[in-house]
Amino acid sequence: MSESIVHYDLETEKVTVLQAYRFALDPRPDQEHELASHCGAQRFAYNWGLAHIKANLNQRDAERTYGLSGQELTPPVSWSAYSLRKEWNRAKDDVAPWWPENSKEAYASGLANLSAALTNWQRSRTGQRAGRYVAFPTFKTKSTRLSCRFTTGSFGLVADDRRHVRLPRIGGVRTHESTRKLARHIARGTARIRSATVTFRAGRWFVSFSVEVERAPRTPTQPNSVIGVDVGIRSLAFLSTGESIPNPKHLDADLGKLRRLQRRAERRRGPDPRREAAPSRRWHKTRTQIARVHARVANARRDGLHKLTSGMASHHGTIVIEQLNVSGMLKNRTLARAIADASWAELRRQLEYKTHRNGGSLQVADRWYPSSKTCSACGEVKAKLRLQDRIFACDHCGFTLDRDLNAARNLAELATSTASCAGTENMPAGNPGKPRLARAAGTATGRPSHARAGQPCRSNPAGRGGRPAAS
Repeated sequence: MSESIVHYDLETEKVTVLQAYRFALDPRPDQEHELASHCGAQRFAYNWGLAHIKANLNQRDAERTYGLSGQELTPPVSWSAYSLRKEWNRAKDDVAPWWPENSKEAYASGLANLSAALTNWQRSRTGQRAGRYVAFPTFKTKSTRLSCRFTTGSFGLVADDRRHVRLPRIGGVRTHESTRKLARHIARGTARIRSATVTFRAGRWFVSFSVEVERAPRTPTQPNSVIGVDVGIRSLAFLSTGESIPNPKHLDADLGKLRRLQRRAERRRGPDPRREAAPSRRWHKTRTQIARVHARVANARRDGLHKLTSGMASHHGTIVIEQLNVSGMLKNRTLARAIADASWAELRRQLEYKTHRNGGSLQVADRWYPSSKTCSACGEVKAKLRLQDRIFACDHCGFTLDRDLNAARNLAELATSTASCAGTENMPAGNPGKPRLARAAGTATGRPSHARAGQPCRSNPAGRGGRPAAS
């Protein structure tokens, strides 16, 4: 669950945020068929629109090989969501005569997803989109994750019933859990449901409501408290207060069961496109068991991270973490599984919106800031520090401390530091012309204030993965 600010009222000092509420569904067999039909309709509309766009692009490419250009080419087809819906309405009676069986929102959501995918591809290839290169969209198969989004129609909660939700063309669907948290907001008039998304994951159906919620401003219990958080593998997080959060290693607990199930699946008759052979029922059953194990591990990991981040965000006013190159660390075959199981990126994502929701602030230290190599007592920076050295020993003052606790203390000191290392709070060091707007809420660079004079500052050039994010 994440949040983003929609509106802030200066008179009432109340903020309206966009929040997601997800509930597990318990549909009847006929409702399961209808849910799957709507998800299949979204996939069909997506594939139809993609084939329509590809045919136009291929035709224009072929005409260019004949020497045609400009007005001589076939007119391009717009891939905006509005244009794709108009094209679909013209052709749906011919390509999908069964379309009245499902809500029109199923087809509209598939075309909207296609429009977003094509826009991301276009912006990525022209350099207007930050991040990794986005490839051209591909066709969705029946094995693709089932999903369908509703933005209009009769959907939401059932009045005076906290165990059912209402969906277009499907009606009331029972939930596995109570919807009282969302129902209370709606009864008070402080929430408005904007959309509903149905998904199928690991043998279970879910519905996620996108809700505008009006909240009163919050403050942490210790607004002046500053803590540094150093994430790791042996300990999931080490706080500057001296508290060590153990790493539960949820994947390791079920790794043996996963291996047995995966070997069992290999012995079953799986899909074979060459012979057009359908997989056996036992293969499907085993694959469902594997998916449920993965879902249980993910749920346990997410639950632990939510409890950890909620506690930190509700108690401390300022939290400082590091900007880690997680994608680069995952290339280490020895530590890749442990790093992925720790889920450092999810921990940072939750801290970002929870600190903002509770009235605190999150500061992100520069990627090149030597938190582990810097002495938290005198500020001396070691030239080398091996990964297996778990105790930090300062060569200048003789101070010794646990490596992770020393790093956490340096991060906490960084929040109160007034000296910087060639950069402002919202500007990456070494790149004064390109502010990092994506992290304008708090990006700390530089060293603690007790750094010794004469120590060189290490800037963050736009190389080695440190490219500034595009605005």
